Amino acid sequence: MKASLLFILSFLVFSISTNSSFTSAAEAPEPVLDVAGKMLRTDRQYYILPAANVFGKFRGGGLTLSGIGKNTCPAAVFQEMSEQKNGIPLSFLPVNPKKGVVRVSTDLNIKFAYPETCGQSPVWSIGNYVYPSGDSFVNIGGVVGNPGPKTLSSWFKIEKFGYQDYKLVYCPAVCSYCKVICKDVGIEYQNGKRRLHLTTDYPLRVVFKQA
Repeated sequence: MKASLLFILSFLVFSISTNSSFTSAAEAPEPVLDVAGKMLRTDRQYYILPAANVFGKFRGGGLTLSGIGKNTCPAAVFQEMSEQKNGIPLSFLPVNPKKGVVRVSTDLNIKFAYPETCGQSPVWSIGNYVYPSGDSFVNIGGVVGNPGPKTLSSWFKIEKFGYQDYKLVYCPAVCSYCKVICKDVGIEYQNGKRRLHLTTDYPLRVVFKQA
């Protein structure tokens, strides 16, 4: 009798543990994949490249830093005009990294593999993030980690966009009581160059290539 009871209890514990594992696995967002079909990892660097259009050609190149107007300090994020240029490698730092995998729909920081410049960290940040408008551009000077209201401007997400492509989104969920206006990251032409900004119209369709 005791042996039978122990068997039943053991079976129940095993079943609960197994179901919990399955539930956790089902709830985890899918991993982001690079152009080689491999999962993006937090300990590696990648180029963010524009996805091929319907004609099989890239629209411009990767992402880089540049000055704004007469200010030569490279503190704003731009897209290379030439498709031959991959830009500067970047790393992705999720708010709650699990096994070092970068996943869709997850808050993360984006950081250039670039030294601090002009007193600014190489971490992406949104200007005028409280009321995103046409002048809400992607700059550097953000903060890694420390999720909360003081770092709202530094959090981005990667979302699926089509079958194999992705888009970058500003829609932080690191502050439950903060009011956030969600927008996609797109391109705006500024002085003949392609500058990253927030948009509701045309998101930049991207893929990731390991550096």
